[in-house]
Amino acid sequence: MARTQADLPRQQNQRPSQRVVEPAPPIVPAEVEEPKKGRRPRIMRQYDLIDKVKQYNPNTNEDLLNRAYVYAMKAHGSQTRASGDPYFSHPLEVAAILTDLKLDDATIVAALLHDTIEDTEATRAEIDQVFGPEIGALVDGLTKLKRLDLVTREAKQAENLRKLLLATAADVRVLLVKLADRLHNMRTLEFMPPEARRRTAEETLDIYAPLAGRMGMHEMREELENLAFRELNPEAYRVISERLAALEARNRTVVAEIEQQLTRKLNERGITAAVKGRHKRPYSTWRKMERKSIGFEQLSDLVGYRVMVTKPEDCYQALGIVHMTWPMVPTRFKDYISTPKQNDYRSLHTTVIGPRNQRVELQIRTRAMNEIAEYGIAAHALYKDGRGSPSEMLTRESNAYAWLRRTIEMLSDGSNPEEFLEHTKLELFHDQVFCFTPKGKLIALPRKATAIDFAYAVHTDVGNSAVGAKINGKVAPLMSELANGDEVDILVSKAQVAPPAAWESVVVTGKARAAIRRATRVAVRQQYLGLGRGIVERLFRRAKREYSDEKLQGALPRLARASIDEVMAAVGRSEMKASDVARAMYPDYKEDRAARTPVPKAESGWFGLRKAKSLIFKVPEGEADGAIPIRGVSGDLPVRFAPAGGAVPGDRIVGIMTPGEGITIYPIQSQALKEFEDTPERWLDVRWDVEEKSPQRFPAQIKVHSVNEPGSLAQVAQVIAENDGNIDNIRMTRQAPDFSELLIDLEVYDLKHLSAILAQLKAKEVVAIAERVNA
Repeated sequence: MARTQADLPRQQNQRPSQRVVEPAPPIVPAEVEEPKKGRRPRIMRQYDLIDKVKQYNPNTNEDLLNRAYVYAMKAHGSQTRASGDPYFSHPLEVAAILTDLKLDDATIVAALLHDTIEDTEATRAEIDQVFGPEIGALVDGLTKLKRLDLVTREAKQAENLRKLLLATAADVRVLLVKLADRLHNMRTLEFMPPEARRRTAEETLDIYAPLAGRMGMHEMREELENLAFRELNPEAYRVISERLAALEARNRTVVAEIEQQLTRKLNERGITAAVKGRHKRPYSTWRKMERKSIGFEQLSDLVGYRVMVTKPEDCYQALGIVHMTWPMVPTRFKDYISTPKQNDYRSLHTTVIGPRNQRVELQIRTRAMNEIAEYGIAAHALYKDGRGSPSEMLTRESNAYAWLRRTIEMLSDGSNPEEFLEHTKLELFHDQVFCFTPKGKLIALPRKATAIDFAYAVHTDVGNSAVGAKINGKVAPLMSELANGDEVDILVSKAQVAPPAAWESVVVTGKARAAIRRATRVAVRQQYLGLGRGIVERLFRRAKREYSDEKLQGALPRLARASIDEVMAAVGRSEMKASDVARAMYPDYKEDRAARTPVPKAESGWFGLRKAKSLIFKVPEGEADGAIPIRGVSGDLPVRFAPAGGAVPGDRIVGIMTPGEGITIYPIQSQALKEFEDTPERWLDVRWDVEEKSPQRFPAQIKVHSVNEPGSLAQVAQVIAENDGNIDNIRMTRQAPDFSELLIDLEVYDLKHLSAILAQLKAKEVVAIAERVNA
């Protein structure tokens, strides 16, 4: 599993060359060096570990625990940690953390063995043989990938995280051991080099603390956050810790008084409750200060009170008593019992103005709810005799684990390691809002989520085909940010086959972002595939050769491609020539050079270029429709338009193939075409194919010289608006004291539409020049 520098052996040659595996060794104390000052006085003995397990599991398999203890101790041998402690102390401490969570024997054994495959000569096969395949699978899931042929550290980190999460999807105990391992590494962080300390702390704060939180393991998440915060921002940690300590000392009597009054009020009404005040932790305090941009003195809820009752109905009765006794702070009530969080957290939250006019923040829950709140999925995996394995219990009982498995399945489709890491962070690192479908289904989303995120949370196909939304019955943009309690109805259209790529920058959930990227890649590939097929079929028509997919299928080995689609996409991306496809299918094929006649030197320049065009686009008799049809950027071909000047229907156009980018469309009169004089193989014969029933706009650029006086720009914009044109961009330069030059990027339907706009602009008194730009 992921290791830190503090955990790695100091000398690899200290690993034992031979290990003796005893089937059932006796309990013997481990001989270790005398501990240095500040370190633990001794390593936990076998009987200590077994006693801790027997406290919650009297039927523990002592023989299994004994064998694992001795095996791990001998495997790690004389290895030491960066602190100087015997390396074996680390897996023992990890096992001890898990005994506090009351986990089963297999998990404790996996903790003892979790570094053996990675850092010793032990193998998966040996672990399976000695301890069984169940424990072998747990240890393997915790083992870091050793040889990764990846360039960046982030990519390696992502691949190891992917392996860990996929193993977790099969058995959640892998994650529990990993979190305990990370917790102990963070507790001993001071022994690592400074750069490694910071890197480990950042990874903990970015991934492992949020992951513990999403699994409902509140106590572990808070400790991980504070340990990371202490490393990453030591000065802020020190100042906030000191002020919290001073506040706790100053408010000790007030906290005790509020605890007593709350307890007494509830007992008087027949509610047996335990009330405990608790000060906030440094990291959560600092994060709230940063999020709200306020100082420490402005924080009013640094003490939270937990009210634990016996039954769920007592929670609501206690809430009523509290609200009838003290005034409630508006907007501060939340009911997570009727609507639990995705990590199974259940509790009532409220804030009142209590004794001494103190603002009192309350969490009211049962003891069972508190167990879930503190230990999360580990509470579901407690040792329960005769109820099946922890993973089986989690499958039945834990919404958090179900969420994790769904998320992992979605993330496993990431196209590259960096995307996987990004999506994982997005899924783990957010608070929630709760929205509803029209049928009442609850959808939990991160704060600042949009209707697009909601659509993808319902189903990927709904997101891909979404064209609008109704929020609480009113039509709203898909980019609208959602609030708690919103009812969202997504409007879909079969005409939309792929979502706009721009959505990726709007959404906040990893699922939505991954689905948009995946759909965009598929759409782009389909565009290149369609373009390639059009180029190939056009070449065969001109060469008067028969084309068929069956014949191309037989020629695939000569083209070194696995499928016909790969061939067509390669032609569309300009990675392969259509003539290469023809030669693979017809070895006697010879390319007709008449259509590729180079420009004679004597006729170079613009005149020669125009002549070359006439040769390139000479269409054989009877094949007037051999040109590739162009429908615009939203069509089924990878098309873009000339960056300066654009092109509109009515222009005679040419296409220039650019590898990896598709076709760029230029008007025939564009001066930019001079750049491609020497590459006639990149020229394509294209034609407009627009539908009158569903017109779309195309890009054009105009230049306007207007009088420099108030209102002149408004008159120009008014003419364009009245003629149903769309201004995409305006750049203004001062040409003279009395005149300004406007360079306007327009979107128009066709050449006739553009000409009408130019004519009406010229008729304005404030306009001296209005003309089209063709760079």
